[in-house]
Amino acid sequence: MSLSLLRPLARSALRQSARVSLAMRAIHASSIRRYPRDGGLSNILAGGEAPSVEVKAITQNGIQLADGLLLTSASIFLNGKVFMWNVPQKLWDGWKPEHFEIFETVVPKPEILLLGTGERVEMLPPALRQYLVKVGVQVDVMNTRNACSTYNLLAEEGRRVAAALLPITPRGWEGAPSA
Repeated sequence: MSLSLLRPLARSALRQSARVSLAMRAIHASSIRRYPRDGGLSNILAGGEAPSVEVKAITQNGIQLADGLLLTSASIFLNGKVFMWNVPQKLWDGWKPEHFEIFETVVPKPEILLLGTGERVEMLPPALRQYLVKVGVQVDVMNTRNACSTYNLLAEEGRRVAAALLPITPRGWEGAPSA
């Protein structure tokens, strides 16, 4: 046999072996691990702590937490705790940077603050947004329903998230000093 005939045959054999190895690779990529306790499945969220504050439902009466507590007025979720938030009932009328002072003192600061403005989205006044940016807190404004579900999701992921939530039906905090 001449050398000129071997080269095309060698190329053809290499191409065919490459096709076979690619076909095999597409069928089988990794070994299967079996965990007899759970039927072969593993929970990627297991082992981590569940969020300590989780919203179960939002109603006209307030925000209901997973533990059954009903928050009937404005509240802040921060570092796994709930704080009652004494703010004016009329949105943005009489609001001052002092209403957000908690974010100036907290350590570590949340990565993001989800601001739930009740039933509808009402943009944050520029002065309050500038104050929060100066303090080092990124703000995302949305209605309270979306803020609660986003909070649940980010908290479950283990993110440092805070939520400042106004109820769907505006109502004051009973027994609180005037805002």
